[in-house]
Amino acid sequence: MADPFFEERSAQFLDWFKAWPGASFHADIEIRDLREHGRGRGIIAKTNIPEDTVLFTIPRAAIINTQTSDLAKRIPDVFASTALDDTDGEADDDVGETSGPPDNWVSLILVMIYEYLQGENSRWKPYFDVLPTEFNTLMWWSDKELDGLQTSAIVSKIGKDDADSMFRARVLPVVEKNPNVFYPAGARRLSEDELILLAHRIGSTIMAYAFDLENDDEDADQENEDEWVEDRDGKILMGMVPMADILNADAVFNAHVNHEEDSLTVTAIRPITAGEEILNYYGPLGNGELLRRYGYTSIHHARYDVVELSWDLVMSALKQILAIDDAILGKAITELDPEELEDAFVIDRDLDEPDSRGEFHGSKALKTLPEDLREQINAVLKTVRKISPDMIPDKQRRDEVCLSTMRRAFEMKLAGYPTSAEEDATLLSNNAVPGRPGMALFVRYGEKLLLQEAISLAGERINELIVSQGGDTQPSAKRLRTK
Repeated sequence: MADPFFEERSAQFLDWFKAWPGASFHADIEIRDLREHGRGRGIIAKTNIPEDTVLFTIPRAAIINTQTSDLAKRIPDVFASTALDDTDGEADDDVGETSGPPDNWVSLILVMIYEYLQGENSRWKPYFDVLPTEFNTLMWWSDKELDGLQTSAIVSKIGKDDADSMFRARVLPVVEKNPNVFYPAGARRLSEDELILLAHRIGSTIMAYAFDLENDDEDADQENEDEWVEDRDGKILMGMVPMADILNADAVFNAHVNHEEDSLTVTAIRPITAGEEILNYYGPLGNGELLRRYGYTSIHHARYDVVELSWDLVMSALKQILAIDDAILGKAITELDPEELEDAFVIDRDLDEPDSRGEFHGSKALKTLPEDLREQINAVLKTVRKISPDMIPDKQRRDEVCLSTMRRAFEMKLAGYPTSAEEDATLLSNNAVPGRPGMALFVRYGEKLLLQEAISLAGERINELIVSQGGDTQPSAKRLRTK
């Protein structure tokens, strides 16, 4: 059933958008309520649309950033020398730093808070009316909901406490020192807790929807000079882009965002059929990262799933495989440069991104094991051989132990999940788990499938190694554990 209030706000936003000089919105597309499909608003093709059709155009003046908002003009001392080279799109690690100008991330948060508090006085008010007020990004999940991710490393990357500290150190002081700027005359001033909550909302909005914008005063990146990208790598200025962020995104997509001198254009990269959703692309993200940043999962992004493996777990696996004395292993580790030892390793399929038509081809199977993990295990084994030559008599033995250690580490990681892949598959096939628990289920299931592939591939490499040496295809327990 249609929601009149929701539809009214969409219509008001579209009218507001079209009123900007230089803006366009193709007659064959429409904004539609997609909440019953687990999304918010989206843009749908009303009729068949040919490739290369310009779907809509956003003038640069309509973008919210430090150059278009009045805030920087009203408190110029705060923005006197904004650190434009900080372009990761997330809070700095040094969250306690309170001096100096705000970086891009903090600057856009301040601008968005300012424009939001202006209410009807902001020229972007109809845009704020269609921005989400609730989020499924991991920042907003309860501890119980996060438990559904089980041992996924993505939980450690949420950074809620760091964000909270950054808001208190970098955002609240600016607002509290300039109340007459941030609050219109007669407006109620927010409490500290209310302001922190608003900062989290604005931060989540920026995380999910902000674009990187090139700075006209800097030399353009030659590789991407004809593109606008959303992954915030190496760009200069961040901004909120009305209408472009109405687009939903997937790893199979049909539209591309380009920049021109005075505008942003969204173009069909292949024919789009009537009723098909117009989709953008956020990059080759696994479902864990997709959920953390944007609050959703996708079957098409499963090919980019990753699993993080701790070095401590690998060392536990090595001790099991080699049956090595703790003293020998400890001595071997101390001979290595600790700064050259990685704390964690990533298992991924290392697949190509979609082609120029927003499609991908070929198998998504795991074809290689993490080379950096192999190198670090071998570095340890080489030092072990110096201490105890009989334990690692030759390169064949070292390679066999290395691969066996990797396989055992993968098995240990998989065993750490409370439920099996088979149990998760049953839940998914029955559509028995909706909402956030269902997204957590999909993330952990994808990680388990990847681990199963890694275990199988490591086993194949072990067998290939043994066959190449003319041995039995099953490495014996004696051979793997002999000191």
